[in-house]
Amino acid sequence: MSSLEQALRAAYLKREALLCELHRQATDCYRLFHGSQEGAPGLTVDRYGQLLQVQSFHQTLEREALLALYEQTCTNLGTRLLLAYNDRSQGNSRIDRSDPIYRADPAALDDLIGQEGGLNYRVRARHSGQDPLLFLDLRNVRGWIKANSAGKSVLNLFAYTCGVGLSAAAGGAREVCNLDFAESNLAVGRENSALNPELVPMQFIQSDYFPAIRQLADMPIPQRRGRPLPDYPRLSPKQFDLVLLDPPAWSKSAFGTVDLLRDYQSLLKPALLATAENGVLICCNNLAKVDLDDWRGQVLRCATKAGRPVRDCQVLPPAADFPSMDKKPPLKVLMLQL
Repeated sequence: MSSLEQALRAAYLKREALLCELHRQATDCYRLFHGSQEGAPGLTVDRYGQLLQVQSFHQTLEREALLALYEQTCTNLGTRLLLAYNDRSQGNSRIDRSDPIYRADPAALDDLIGQEGGLNYRVRARHSGQDPLLFLDLRNVRGWIKANSAGKSVLNLFAYTCGVGLSAAAGGAREVCNLDFAESNLAVGRENSALNPELVPMQFIQSDYFPAIRQLADMPIPQRRGRPLPDYPRLSPKQFDLVLLDPPAWSKSAFGTVDLLRDYQSLLKPALLATAENGVLICCNNLAKVDLDDWRGQVLRCATKAGRPVRDCQVLPPAADFPSMDKKPPLKVLMLQL
């Protein structure tokens, strides 16, 4: 048995009880192998419904090893899955779409459906972007929101494909608003909503984060010297009972820069002001180089300075299929009771 096969077996044995519980909860989307912590840095193996998604970020996985991984995983799970392999070892983690190692069966590249907590989510092995349509390490956040959103208004910032919004709707939220800059992301969110027709309809706002959140927070939108700002949707000031702030590591637009390492405060302050009194703001930071304690201190100081001191702050760890040997996972989540 190769070292990779041994690592895969060890990872599966550690997850057996978790997988049984997830299946009981009507969940078939989870990480089966987290290579950076389980013996093969840069390799991930994820299940999304009937899809087995294998990705390599540091070096290409040889075909023989890939097929052995596939057979071993299907045997462990007791079911045949559709295999898709994304080699992302090129620059900027771009997918090598020429597929020199393994070309997926067309059925693996079709539109599929995965489940989490009984909710249906759109699954695509390949799409115009690079990342999967559902971030699995955020499952605990979606579960918490589903369990704590009844009767509440929910604002999902940097909504991506609106998984958090869908969870809020399933939890009985009276209003769910998803905000994202990319129409392609929101289009998948609308698909997710259509896949769960029994839920209340959600709202979708396509907008840059900064003008949208500053309007909701009743803050001015800074002007640029000598240059007009691009058009943006006009919104009225409004506060929400439950707000999720899950920004990307870095991005830049005409309205501002998202920088989780150097300037989380510019993202946080308007989100605080858009959270209602006695509401909850859930903050996320997915940069591995950011220390949890340092970031938490920064967040709490910013809240006090903004006039929204935090009454209670709790850490929500990632799902158990994302192990962290040093107890310092890249994804850090703070739940702020205001």
